[in-house]
Amino acid sequence: MSSLITTAVPEGTLQQQATSINKEHTTCCYCGVGCGVTATIQNNQVIAVQGREDHPANFGRLCVKGSSLHQTQHSPERLLRPRVHNQEVSWEQALSYSARSFQDIISKYGPDSVAFYLSGQLLTEDYYVANKLIKGFIGTANVDTNSRLCMASAVVSHKRAFGGDVVPGCYEDLEKTDVLILVGSNAAYAHPVTFQRIAKAKQERPHLKIVVLDPRRTATCDIADIHIPLAPGSDAYFFNGLLSYLAQHNYCDAHYIAEHTQGFEAALSAAQKQVNNIHAAAAACDASVDLIAEVYRLFAQNKKVVTLFSQGINQSSSGVDKGNAIINCHLATGKIGKEGACPFSITGQPNAMGGREVGGLANQLAAHMGFDDQADIDRVAQFWQAPNMAQTEGLKAVDMFKAIDEGKIKAIWIMATNPVVSMPDADFVKQALQKCELVMVSEVIADTDTAKAAHVLLPATGWGEKNGTVTNSERCISLQKGFLPPAGEAKHDWQIISLFAQKMGFKGFDYLHTIDIFKEHAALSALNNTRKQTPARAFDISAMADITLKQYSNLLPIQWPVNQANPNGTQRLFSTGSFFTPSGKANFIAITARLPVLQAQRNEVIMNTGRIRDQWHTMSRTGTAPHLLAHTQEPYVDIHPQDARQLNLLEGQLVELANRGARYIGRVKINAAQRAGEIFAPMHWNAKYASSARADALVNPFVDPICGQPEFKHTPVSIVRHNTQWTGFLVTTKNHEPQCDYWAKITVQKGYVFRVAGVQSIAFDHWLKQQYPEVEQWQELQDSQGEYYRAAGFVASALVVVFNANQGHIGPTESRWLNDQLGESIEDGVRYSILAGNAGCDDEDQGAVVCACYQVGTNTINQKIRSGCQSAEALGQVLKCGTNCGSCIPELNAMIQACRSTAV
Repeated sequence: MSSLITTAVPEGTLQQQATSINKEHTTCCYCGVGCGVTATIQNNQVIAVQGREDHPANFGRLCVKGSSLHQTQHSPERLLRPRVHNQEVSWEQALSYSARSFQDIISKYGPDSVAFYLSGQLLTEDYYVANKLIKGFIGTANVDTNSRLCMASAVVSHKRAFGGDVVPGCYEDLEKTDVLILVGSNAAYAHPVTFQRIAKAKQERPHLKIVVLDPRRTATCDIADIHIPLAPGSDAYFFNGLLSYLAQHNYCDAHYIAEHTQGFEAALSAAQKQVNNIHAAAAACDASVDLIAEVYRLFAQNKKVVTLFSQGINQSSSGVDKGNAIINCHLATGKIGKEGACPFSITGQPNAMGGREVGGLANQLAAHMGFDDQADIDRVAQFWQAPNMAQTEGLKAVDMFKAIDEGKIKAIWIMATNPVVSMPDADFVKQALQKCELVMVSEVIADTDTAKAAHVLLPATGWGEKNGTVTNSERCISLQKGFLPPAGEAKHDWQIISLFAQKMGFKGFDYLHTIDIFKEHAALSALNNTRKQTPARAFDISAMADITLKQYSNLLPIQWPVNQANPNGTQRLFSTGSFFTPSGKANFIAITARLPVLQAQRNEVIMNTGRIRDQWHTMSRTGTAPHLLAHTQEPYVDIHPQDARQLNLLEGQLVELANRGARYIGRVKINAAQRAGEIFAPMHWNAKYASSARADALVNPFVDPICGQPEFKHTPVSIVRHNTQWTGFLVTTKNHEPQCDYWAKITVQKGYVFRVAGVQSIAFDHWLKQQYPEVEQWQELQDSQGEYYRAAGFVASALVVVFNANQGHIGPTESRWLNDQLGESIEDGVRYSILAGNAGCDDEDQGAVVCACYQVGTNTINQKIRSGCQSAEALGQVLKCGTNCGSCIPELNAMIQACRSTAV
């Protein structure tokens, strides 16, 4: 094998003629739904995507992010060549330098002085090779993943209860159930295609009862029969109360408990000791007694109940216990392993589950084996022929970055993730990386916040270029197909890791194709995986260990286990009442519920963070698509009207949050859907898109002591009105950072819009011309008092910048027409129309975008509502809004209701 792997044609790609058009089946690279995608390719470019109708995750639907995959494919900030200390080098130089540096550090300080930090954006094959290298050959388990930030709690909950990290049910259960309880899940925004499946089931089966347990009234509540705005962090009290209620009213399944479980009495005793009646549950949850009683009755009196839980449960200092409190209630009633009945943990990332299959977390080994069993360690070591097998768990994410700060970890390799934005106490993470002796980053984008801290930057292939498998939330393995040539000199992550391993002198990394890795992964899953004729471990894909290249390249979605007993996959687990514990019985876990670590003090509010509808994680890809920023353009803070009054805040003003020396500045959104004393701030903005909006920098690094998952959902922060003296906007072709206290960048079709503000009064004309020295001609308009200023700048008659500002807290907003004029040649006679912000015509401003798919704005929608469109379906017929991904339907319904209320 040559020293550097080269790929003339990407795996799974047909050689394309210059004018040919091909269609390829693949999967989406965003959330854990795992939607199938059909991509249309022409001239080595994706020109369109659509949902794959035969994929069981989405049946043809895509959300607005998935529908935009082709628009985020070619980022102008793509990393194309390796860099060492900011200098472009060859792959040979980059890998030799990196491997030598790793070897020197290990020889001086031992294998525990190095670490990997991985991502649910990696494919399973990438994940597998990384874990094999560091755990089996380098000899440390200091490898963790950003799945620690979203799924670690659920992993341990599953293992404690079931003996393995398994989701028992499938998406079909969400449609077949009679009661669906969504807890800690804003599925309408975080998992929109699954939400639309639920909404369709509700429409077809009106008797389906939907309950949402969430401190906020989110878009998911649009289809809910009951919403309980329970106190943040009180979920385990709710489910302990439910377990007590089930026992008190004789709704427990005594036969199922006796035959298939153990530990029931201890779990019930703990629940009754803490929450022994509905009134106690209501007090602990700060919720209505009547609503809690109604939900308890629904759970008790229906055989088909699904509890869908996500980050509101997981991202907690007691997330593991919350998960087990939910599972306890399902075990007590036998509502598991049956159609329409199960606890269902839905994952955040496209391959969070695939990473868990191969041991991506620091406390795992591959194929659902672990460090708590020496036989597992020896088994994996022998299979890999590993010369230096790790013997103990490694450092979890938060502790890993602490160890970097303390100098215990000298080198870290970060792959496909952006911890300087996404980790709690993110400023600390940034500072730790700045102190680290060697920071390697494998990335698609060259200038992420984390990439800026790298000594070595390695260009990795992105969606459409890389080839391998992912596993979604229902255990469904799908192929994410490569059909484009790698951009520049980018390589697949598994290739980069394999080449690095070879440079370090290790054997066993001579893979030529991802099928070689997949077959090894499948074979390992079968190793000693029997116990009295039943599998000892849940994860088993041994039936695919001899898969051919043709079969792999045309892999159809399939749910594991996939073995001799289940060659066509397994839709549901535990239907026979047999589990993966040593006894074969499920474990009840005695839970003592507890609240978050810190409560708000005087002059503080509780900050909750999470996703918004049209963005993904830290925006490095979705932030480049103009229409994905059309709905929510700036960082914001949702705040209850009562808190807004007390703090003297107005809609649209800037507000400043602070904690741990970090600050977040965003626009005020007064929202009665918030509980008083609590706020919501989105997690997505980074230093490329806003001056001060990395929300996770404010989050305390408190973790669940069992699993190490951080408490993102409950951070006490101070809140004050930002002392804005002036505010305005820039519409410009120039991508830069304006010199002011606050700015937020919005990508538009021909350039950028910057919302800007300052805490000190300025001479607007002087400030502007300092920012744009290249401008040749200026058109300006200013009042005599200097309160308002408008200017347009031109280079060779082409419009390159428009600035509009005024003194005060609330500034002007740009029009879509103005954005469209960027780069255009503007005649002298019409330049004042640029300053006016419109062409002087009668075209109506559509208003803020509601439907991102079809760019339909509030003004247009409200006009149609007033003229008689009284349903989302009716609006869709005339405007198309809501007819593609459906993510805007909750907002359309809210607008209809608001219009009715106004009319009354």
